[in-house]
Amino acid sequence: MTTARYRPTWDLALDPLVSCKLCLGEFPLEQMTTITQCQCVFCTLCLKQYVELLIKEGFETAISCPDSACPKRGHLQENEIECMVATEIMQRYRKLQFEKEVLLDPSRTWCPSSTCQAVCQLKESDTALPQLVRCNVCTLEFCSACKASWHPDQDCQENVPITAFLPGESSSFFKADDDDAPIKRCPKCKVYIERDEGCAQMMCKNCKHAFCWYCLESLDDDFLLIHYDKGPCRNKLGHSRASVIWHRTQVVGIFAGFGLLLLVASPFLLLATPFVLCCKCKCSKGDDDPLPT
Repeated sequence: MTTARYRPTWDLALDPLVSCKLCLGEFPLEQMTTITQCQCVFCTLCLKQYVELLIKEGFETAISCPDSACPKRGHLQENEIECMVATEIMQRYRKLQFEKEVLLDPSRTWCPSSTCQAVCQLKESDTALPQLVRCNVCTLEFCSACKASWHPDQDCQENVPITAFLPGESSSFFKADDDDAPIKRCPKCKVYIERDEGCAQMMCKNCKHAFCWYCLESLDDDFLLIHYDKGPCRNKLGHSRASVIWHRTQVVGIFAGFGLLLLVASPFLLLATPFVLCCKCKCSKGDDDPLPT
């Protein structure tokens, strides 16, 4: 931790100010942080908020440099992140890292029981055929491919009911309707997702696929959420009508703003095109001229 010290005004005036690419503010060097891998510099407050947001949202475990034009495509090291965020956020970051490692490891998988979520080891095999997996924590036996209860001599089902792997016949999951089930599978990557609150527009953290919680229909291209205006999911979004109208107004305003900007800029682009081509031709002609002897 750095401690503040008194310095004369004329000393402060001589300090060089560095610009932050995130907030566009200018700060002295002691208020800036340099990313070791790419040497990009940002103010410490902006970089801290950027890192915390990515960890809280859980979108990525490899936190890249916030500069989209970073020439080295650098990433923050774990020790840099640890010096920047609180202990509980760092614990969440390590948990996300571990979950990503298990997801990418072909020899490990998660127990599909919502009350267990232990890591199970798969047997080494040369083929990609489904195999029996037994959880050492809850003793649940399930299929390594579809995560449903073990089904020897049977093919995996495309859409496995959630009750196929939940233990206990008296579980409240058996009494829930399919639309209101608290746990479902992402229709794209088949990862299990639990919904405890919030609206019906869901986004899978694993594959970033947006879909409706009730009917599992894709919402990737439905920017205006028209899906909830008709059909069986009508008025099931979970937001008031006023908030939906405000959301649509914002989306339409953004597209209209880009269209207006393009319309205004197009005449200038047309006028500038001949000058750009002329300059390019002159440069290429100058390169082709032989050097004087």
